[in-house]
Amino acid sequence: MPWRVLEVGNQTWNVSLAAERCASAAEWKLVVSFRAAGPERRSFWAPYPLKSLSRAMLFAQADRISDERLRDLLQEHLG
Repeated sequence: MPWRVLEVGNQTWNVSLAAERCASAAEWKLVVSFRAAGPERRSFWAPYPLKSLSRAMLFAQADRISDERLRDLLQEHLG
């Protein structure tokens, strides 16, 4: 189930989140998954400039990301 669903142009995108942490790092980093719904089925992962020492806090902070900022990140990737 997607975390959020965005409409950009004529395309619907399912947005999901993941937390990444390197073995030698203390901080978790947020990564956003964008998956196009429909026949094209494009998908990609994009790093988001959000870090936290706690994975739970990282996701709590992610809940405050606006749809507009996510659309901006999506459009940056799409060109």
